[in-house]
Amino acid sequence: MPFLELTFRCSEAEQPRVERALEDMGALSVTMQDAHLDAADEQAIFEPGVGETPLWQEMVLAALFPGDTDALLLLATLESFDPGLDWSGAGFRKVDDQDWERAWMDQYVPLRFGTRTWIVPWNRELPDDAQTGDAAIVRLDPGLAFGSGTHPTTSLCLQWLDALANDGLLAGKPVLDFGCGSGILALAALKLGAVHASGIDNDPQALVATRDNADRNDVGERLDVFAPQDAPDTTYPVVVANILASALDALAETLAERTAPGGHIALSGILDGQQEELLRRFRPWFDQLRVAHEGDWVRIDGVRR
Repeated sequence: MPFLELTFRCSEAEQPRVERALEDMGALSVTMQDAHLDAADEQAIFEPGVGETPLWQEMVLAALFPGDTDALLLLATLESFDPGLDWSGAGFRKVDDQDWERAWMDQYVPLRFGTRTWIVPWNRELPDDAQTGDAAIVRLDPGLAFGSGTHPTTSLCLQWLDALANDGLLAGKPVLDFGCGSGILALAALKLGAVHASGIDNDPQALVATRDNADRNDVGERLDVFAPQDAPDTTYPVVVANILASALDALAETLAERTAPGGHIALSGILDGQQEELLRRFRPWFDQLRVAHEGDWVRIDGVRR
């Protein structure tokens, strides 16, 4: 069955209004994509913080309608529904059944982080470089809901886990992924040799997604997920928290208490310029604090006293 696809570029502030208008007009689905995504930019997905679904500053919403929908009538109805939005930039095209899904997923390619950690969409074949005995391969579906790990905040954490494993500091150890989202960091840690991983998130959907992704990657028996209030009072030799700077500041004492003496921690979701305040915040508990940069984002890592 063919569909009519409407695409509309908007800001983060406008997104709720645009999506509500499209849904009220009978959209069968609405998806979001970074307005600046191109073939050379694989940094499009924002790994969410605890209980959050961050969006891009500018995005393109794509809505599917039944194929017999009159585009001009739909546009006129949208202008009447919310005249405060400039709908003149809306684009239309006819797409075949499943074409939209394939086009969406085909934008994402296998990516390597560090020396041997790979994030590979389920619809892609393994690259030749990933078909080695020591490759740590995590399979994920691309999408916005929980992230596919390609945002710099997640990339920085994946690189850190990869380096930790290469230094022999991960094998056989339990790992805490605080603000687990899709579970991508916990899964990577398990694939890199961690004995067990715990994921904590206050979004129930994130816990379901993490559990599902763990099962699909054949590591479900080595992963537990918890809401914050249900998590056991346990310390871990490896802790990673890819959330936002404000949440890291608020959770500093909690994260310090969860990190075992001599344990390693990585903090991400930090915009360049926010690191100095967080370094001061975490310095009472951690030594060897370092800052790594990728684009406009940074990671802080250190060792628990």
